[in-house]
Amino acid sequence: MMIRDFLSRRTRVRNLIQWLFFAWILGIGVRFALFVRHYESFGASPYVSRPPGVEGFLPIGALVSLKYWVTTGIVDSIHPAAMVLLLTFIAMSLLARKSFCSWLCPVGTLSEAMWKLGRRFLGRNFRIWPWLDWPLRGLKYLLLAFFVKIIFLDMPSFALASFLETPYWAVSDVKMLHFFTGMSATALAIIAALTVLSFFYQNFWCRYLCPYGALLGLFSLLSPLKIRRDVSTCVDCGKCAETCPSRLPVDRKIAIGSPECTGCLSCEAVCPTRSLAMAPPGRRDLLAGWRFPLLVVAIFSLGVGIGMISGLWESSLTAEDYRRLIPMSRHLVH
Repeated sequence: MMIRDFLSRRTRVRNLIQWLFFAWILGIGVRFALFVRHYESFGASPYVSRPPGVEGFLPIGALVSLKYWVTTGIVDSIHPAAMVLLLTFIAMSLLARKSFCSWLCPVGTLSEAMWKLGRRFLGRNFRIWPWLDWPLRGLKYLLLAFFVKIIFLDMPSFALASFLETPYWAVSDVKMLHFFTGMSATALAIIAALTVLSFFYQNFWCRYLCPYGALLGLFSLLSPLKIRRDVSTCVDCGKCAETCPSRLPVDRKIAIGSPECTGCLSCEAVCPTRSLAMAPPGRRDLLAGWRFPLLVVAIFSLGVGIGMISGLWESSLTAEDYRRLIPMSRHLVH
């Protein structure tokens, strides 16, 4: 009973961190909307300072900024937080597997809420046939390869510089806001379809279509941390594999090194003999209890903190720039 209570607390800790981060992201979205509204209304609405964290929703631009920095040594000053957040999430994957996806990602949180809601109403979630599941999983890697090819192979440094100097990039965060607040019928239909699919299938978007998750999954292959199974105490109940949202064969492996593992610890939470642990080689107790959640939060906080201290967080755009650019943002195309 004590073991079960401990493991259920571990699950509640992850859910708490997920929803606290989601609430924080929602607050950032509201603040940014108020910030934009001030300039769109030409000062008629109250001024609210711009939250740099909104740049986490600019992953493609962050990749452009990253390549520009690597090839030229120059950090984009328009949206520096975009690259800082991308590097932070990559660091999380290198050190703590794809933990961003299962602990912090707001899309992952909503997706998980949907399939849990589906399970509660239907008593189960459905599974796509194995012969179709594997090819579908490859779609997110194909999408990632498409973006990597365009940015890292096809765009020379001068083209990157030209893009980062355009008014379109300057207000790309504003255009992202407009996308969400004024969705087209097509966008609404796609999001509705993905929401319905997530109700029936566990993490449909994350599992099959998210290129960001694919990128972090590839970096997670280098992580020293893995879900490790103690064969001497395992009773082969199969609960771990049955619970795993990524449908990994946890009950048949000594260590799970798949890029599909999100470090959610669901398998660990249902193990009746505590035979599973997220750990480096030879140290099964190193991240027991609160240590892994603390590691996840600490890496994220450290990455953001370094960005702030180094001056790579706030945009270099001035109030005058926003006063000029935001009212015309709806008409800018790239």
